[in-house]
This record gives sequence, structure tokens and C-alpha cells, in this order.
Amino acid sequence: MVNAVLTASRLLIAVSARSLAAVEEALTLPQFRMLVILSTRGQLSLSALAAELDVQPSTAMRMIDRLVAANMATRTTPPDNRRTTVISLTRAGRTTVTKVTAKRRSEIARIVGAMPAEQRRDLITALQTFTEAGAEPSARDTGTSHLGW
Repeated sequence: MVNAVLTASRLLIAVSARSLAAVEEALTLPQFRMLVILSTRGQLSLSALAAELDVQPSTAMRMIDRLVAANMATRTTPPDNRRTTVISLTRAGRTTVTKVTAKRRSEIARIVGAMPAEQRRDLITALQTFTEAGAEPSARDTGTSHLGW
């Protein structure tokens, strides 16, 4: 089972990388993951964003610096709490998430469409159970929000 999931994860990472490269070659998958987190959860403090990514705040700050330089995110300090840095998506960041996710959805739909119908139903159940066990939020098809990375 673990080998099957690892193999499937390689395919999904390849789909992710191709989708990202087709829209925005300068972004890395970890940077895109940060954009997706901001897209799904809204603006976050530096520490909350680092926790979501499971990285040190200094690592998150370096990623944020690159995203701010690419006009994908903004960094602000709330006037009522000067010790906190709040990170938000820009319009360009949101557009990138939407476009990359649309490409990814299209490629995944093509792959899943090549499967027999009976196995597609089983796949849905298995993947929903798998993602619930891993506490990953659903990637609902809403067009602009709650997009999967």
C-alpha cells in the first residue's frame, strides 16, 4: 500500500510541477504551497504561516521575501500590534493560484478519465479517507477560493 501511495504521489507531484511551470516558471513548489495556504486560509501572521508550512519562521520569511519581490504577496504590520507581521496574497498571487489550479485540475481530470468508471468511484472514497486521515482541507471546485495546491 505504501509503495502504491508513493508512486501515486510522484505522479501528483509531477502534475503539480508541470502545472506550475506552465503558468509561473519562477515559483517553486514550496512557494506555491505558501500561496495556496494564504488563498485557502486568508491573511496569516508570519508565525501562523510558518506553522502551517511546518518550517521555522526564518525559512518562511525568506520565502515571503521572494514572493513579495515577485508581487505575489504583501507583508504588513498591523498598527495595533507592531510585533506581528501579517502576510496576504496580492491579486497577482491569487490569479497565479487560480491558473495553476485550473491547469492541475485539467490534467488530473484527463488521468482520472482514463480509468474505468468503477475504479474512479473507489478512488474517490479511498482518497477522501486518506486526506481526512492526514487532516488536509478539501480542494473544493469553487473557482477562486479553497483551492488545492
